[in-house]
Amino acid sequence: MLQALLIDYNGFFASCEQQDRPELRGRPVAVIPVASEHTSCIAASYDAKRAGVKVGTSVADARRLCPGIALVESRPELYLHYHQKLLDAVTTCLPDYEVWSIDEVWCRLPPGLQSPAAALEVARKIKRAIATMAGECLTCSIGLAPNAWLAKIASDLEKPDGLVVIEQHDLPHRLHALELRDLPGVGENMETRLRAAGLHTVEKLCAAELRELRRIWGGIEGERMWRRLRGEEVPLPPRHTGSIGHAQILSPDLRNPEGARATLHRLLQKAALRLRHGRLYAGGMHVALKYQGRAGRDSRVRWSDAVSFTDTQDTLELIRVLNLLWEKRPARRADHFSVGVTLFALVPETSRTGTLPGLLENRPGDTARRAALNATLDHINRKLGKHSVVYGGALGALAYAPIRIAFQRIPDLATEEGEPDGELFPTQAELAAARLL
Repeated sequence: MLQALLIDYNGFFASCEQQDRPELRGRPVAVIPVASEHTSCIAASYDAKRAGVKVGTSVADARRLCPGIALVESRPELYLHYHQKLLDAVTTCLPDYEVWSIDEVWCRLPPGLQSPAAALEVARKIKRAIATMAGECLTCSIGLAPNAWLAKIASDLEKPDGLVVIEQHDLPHRLHALELRDLPGVGENMETRLRAAGLHTVEKLCAAELRELRRIWGGIEGERMWRRLRGEEVPLPPRHTGSIGHAQILSPDLRNPEGARATLHRLLQKAALRLRHGRLYAGGMHVALKYQGRAGRDSRVRWSDAVSFTDTQDTLELIRVLNLLWEKRPARRADHFSVGVTLFALVPETSRTGTLPGLLENRPGDTARRAALNATLDHINRKLGKHSVVYGGALGALAYAPIRIAFQRIPDLATEEGEPDGELFPTQAELAAARLL
């Protein structure tokens, strides 16, 4: 029986642009983070992908590989708008689902829909609902399988607009033609380890014993892989917020010390807002800078530093830490390209044990006054929109802290833009490891 249905929206950002702008339909499209000839693509339509344009392709290479390509600046608000439309469409067919990312949703099939015929019918119904409620450009590939992991593989087998079923009797031979890197959870390092153990193909991986995979993975993840390959449903580990951060490629007018510092301040204030609305406190900060000069053929010169402190959610205290880290940067470098700031060592509000002396130590009474100040500023920005009131360090970069949609984190528009009539909601959990620049 089929247990899982996985929906993968095809070329999502580019498809949203084509749906919203009819003049882009029928043309190869790539989405770029800023309107600049010195940036890279963050998404591409399938006809652009067929020409060789992919995530990370430079604008110059995109134009060379795909003459006539339309390069459009990212509009995250638009993608979040269509993301909700897609969820509404799925809800009309299967009300119980889990959002994996901005362009992936998986559903556990209820008992009455687990036969291949019934599962295929509901999948086709979802496709029709998406076309009706979101638009004809918003296509998706759907995978059906005994578990969510296999459904993800099935959704990748035929793109765009695919519909693939993997049944229990198809295992494991249906997987043998795949490359090791086609399997979710097998990255470059794991592929190296598998090959070193003599498992050069998916067929050999499927034939390996459970204890061998436990040894290669170094524990329970190897057993989970063994069971997923056989169609068993293995619960995913619980997600948690390990860090909150933002990184930004600078526009040409901000690629200087003043612009970089102002952008860092704006990103930090945005992260502090998310911290408070997630009812979290941070005990560390990491700042990273990337410069335009190159240290090697493919890598830009980078600098980063981090510091730990008594946990806090106070913007003024976090600004003080940022200023300390900023003073440690290579002062003679002025060719800034991008900046990033991450708050880590997060502690839930309910788990705090009290304030201890440390780097961030206020005078008596400061803590309550600062909390009231932050609450007031958050309230004003919620009612009147973001940037209505900011700390002065961010001046000069207010227009340059756009919404960014990262892997497994869908921004909350209430915290991003302000919501006139309603409470702010916590953002979804970000990847546990900070992913900077």
